[in-house]
Amino acid sequence: MNFLEAHNITKNYAAHKALDDVSISVPEQSIFGLLGPNGAGKTTLIRIINQINGPDEGELFFNGEKLMPKHTKLMGYLPEERGLYKKMKVGDQSIYLAQLKGIPKKEAKKMLMEWFEKFEIDAWWNKKVEELSKGMQQKIQFICTILHKPKLLIFDEPFSGFDPINTNLLKEEILKLRDNGATIIFSTHNMESVEAVCDSIALINNSKKILDGDVADIKKEYSTNTWHLELAGEVHPSTVLPENFEVLKKTFKNEKTNVQIKLPKDVRANDLLKHLIGKNMSINSFHEIVPSMNEIFIKKVKG
Repeated sequence: MNFLEAHNITKNYAAHKALDDVSISVPEQSIFGLLGPNGAGKTTLIRIINQINGPDEGELFFNGEKLMPKHTKLMGYLPEERGLYKKMKVGDQSIYLAQLKGIPKKEAKKMLMEWFEKFEIDAWWNKKVEELSKGMQQKIQFICTILHKPKLLIFDEPFSGFDPINTNLLKEEILKLRDNGATIIFSTHNMESVEAVCDSIALINNSKKILDGDVADIKKEYSTNTWHLELAGEVHPSTVLPENFEVLKKTFKNEKTNVQIKLPKDVRANDLLKHLIGKNMSINSFHEIVPSMNEIFIKKVKG
């Protein structure tokens, strides 16, 4: 079941078309990557989902209902441009933002303190926001975004400015949110993050959707039937492989031969293994070289 659907969304700003007939389907309790280069239209679509702006054409559906203002309270939005009040104390501001989402003050403070301790930022409760690093501020805004346990979470570049340790901390929390029932839209330029957390994606470029689907299925679709093979000892591929096998790369190190091989379209990996075994080859490892999401992203955007 799809928790959020956008049908044929078009949005124009003066002479600029920000979105051109874009449709997406976000499965329930999943992490959906909304991808694209700068200026592609991602932020415009996010703002339309949040009902900050409206589409010129098209419709959106939230959990089976046509998207309406009442659904806003069931969303949590972490924008790329953070928006904390710099002169306000961290604790006071966090409680204020929680109350805006309908959480009573006493309950909000208790919930916030639990999260602050978990993220090891409780010592900053009485500090002003301007005294905090960018990463600290992002932790606070993340907590305020998820505190009211929204059904739909939208994260726009959530790892921006984080070191690897805090990136991993946030990544684990996002995965837990999904596992506990949240549906998540995750917008980023970092393709490694996409592979780590996203179940499915849509790629927008120049206001149009140019790719969508399950991450594993997309990677399989763009695979080139290229395999990595490690053989014991020094082996010359031309002496053990059929002529129609393309050797892309060969190295010999530490008494091991590593070869990248592109198989013909009508040849399966098992066929290659059977052939090598028949040649009495000692095979240490054998695996497919699958294109990364970064490679697919570049190919689609430039192609």
